Amino acid sequence: MLHRPHSPFYSGRYFTDNEDVVVVTVNYRLGIFGFSGAPGIEQNAGLRDQRSAVEWVKDNILNFGGDPDRIIIFGQSAGGAAVDYWAYAYQQDPIVAGMISHSGTALSFIPNTPEYSRLIYHNVSATVGCGNSTEEGLDTLPCLRQKNVTEILAAARNVPALPTQALAQATFHPTVDNITVFADYAALGLAGSFARIPYLAGSGDYEAGFYRVSAFGANVSLSPDEWELFNERAFTCPTKYANDFRVAHGVPTWRYRYMGDFESLRLYDSWGEYPNSGSYHGSDLTALFGTAEDVAGEPGSAEQRRFSRYMQGAWAAFGRDLVRGLELYGWPGYASNTSSLVLLAADGQAESEFGASELYDGACPPVGENDPTPGRGAF
Repeated sequence: MLHRPHSPFYSGRYFTDNEDVVVVTVNYRLGIFGFSGAPGIEQNAGLRDQRSAVEWVKDNILNFGGDPDRIIIFGQSAGGAAVDYWAYAYQQDPIVAGMISHSGTALSFIPNTPEYSRLIYHNVSATVGCGNSTEEGLDTLPCLRQKNVTEILAAARNVPALPTQALAQATFHPTVDNITVFADYAALGLAGSFARIPYLAGSGDYEAGFYRVSAFGANVSLSPDEWELFNERAFTCPTKYANDFRVAHGVPTWRYRYMGDFESLRLYDSWGEYPNSGSYHGSDLTALFGTAEDVAGEPGSAEQRRFSRYMQGAWAAFGRDLVRGLELYGWPGYASNTSSLVLLAADGQAESEFGASELYDGACPPVGENDPTPGRGAF
């Protein structure tokens, strides 16, 4: 473990102890500092930070007992989308051997257009007294760079969020530059314009279980059907598409759906027609990292702990042999219309069941017709 993150969710010490793997967590710039939209400079500094970090790992991981030829990048939520972005941005030079996307792919949300990003950047620059527009925007940057971080963040928080059917979406997020982020991932995916390296991706059975808490705090009320649409358009369908692209182009691919609903991690119980928090957004991370007790403050069940070891074993198997590791672990390679969807922690069981993805994908439109707007605010 090269760095212990602030959040207990991402502590890699249990994973490394149990599976003899090296876990590296990295920081990268967020908000206006990572995705400023300022014209005249390179976009998506946050994503470029990730590339720099992985390049450092490639050059140095031998010193920490790792193998530079078996680096896997994996992320969750916006991190899952960033992993998928990486495949398109660096298809000729991915420098990693495998990828895992948890609850997010390149098709999970709509990136900002350059025009919109410039608009919100100048909103901030004007608010802090640095002007609102120049031909290239560079005149505003020296002024902004002299401002206090707190002042810039306060101005950025006041930029109006995009209209949404569910939750407000962060305004400063990835911008289309056709270098690190592209405008049409559906067409690129269908054409196979991505790094063709082994891929594992999945999502939770009820991702919305987490966002219902945020919605309650924001006084947003959605029906059970609207929450199902939120889950479908931001998570289930984008995960299906990302996996289908790989299968169509001969890439070793596995897909899971996390079904875990463990009592120690439950956020709330069911009431009326609304279910309990279930397998909510991020709950699979406590199993992967073995941090359920650290997060919840109480020991989980014996079956919960057994499942955590099982999931860690699967991810480690993928890392040790990118092509055959999961096959040897008992997982079928993913293909639609087959019982190859790995159902993790189904009915609270430690080992997996395998089901047909069509049970969950039936409402997904053709890839080019999916509109993730109902899931806006999920990242």
